[in-house]
Amino acid sequence: MIANDDPSYVMSFKDTAGPVDEFVTRMGGGPDWVGEAQWPLCSRWDNPMAFVGQFRLPGDELHMAYLFMCGDCEETWEPEVGKNALIIQPGRIPSFITTVVPSWDPSPGGGVPVDLEPACPGDLDGYESRMYGSPAWLQGEEYPPGGPWSFLFQLDSCSEWCPLDFGDAGVGYGFISGDGQEGRFLWQCA
Repeated sequence: MIANDDPSYVMSFKDTAGPVDEFVTRMGGGPDWVGEAQWPLCSRWDNPMAFVGQFRLPGDELHMAYLFMCGDCEETWEPEVGKNALIIQPGRIPSFITTVVPSWDPSPGGGVPVDLEPACPGDLDGYESRMYGSPAWLQGEEYPPGGPWSFLFQLDSCSEWCPLDFGDAGVGYGFISGDGQEGRFLWQCA
């Protein structure tokens, strides 16, 4: 579990000419699954969601979080309606998410690797993309229901690299359940 008093790390995105290592925090490309592929389906369209990125969780054992969103839906800001998914491996699939083993070639790897640069809380400048520590809420505290939840990351949709639309100057937030087995994602906008 990630404690809220853990240090924050600002995400910086690096261009790479060569292959990207497996099981690193990165945006885009295809997921490097720890176990069997568990591709989530959009609850509205029953189509595969778009892969956004993967996040390596802290600890000695390999654990990953994989973020997906439906590209053709409203209400993707809601953490438990099945229009976004933060899948934890190893872990369990939330009851409101349906997953499939892909029948297509998801081509693992690629994408843009993320460097994590330590930051002191006083050095954080608003809503930049970061991991660990505490979230910088855009509209006020909004943890997912049924906690406790640990903050994992936040994504600033105003960044050049961010392929997501979180509304007007939005910020997305990822969380891990208290037992480390499930993830939730939500976003807020100005």
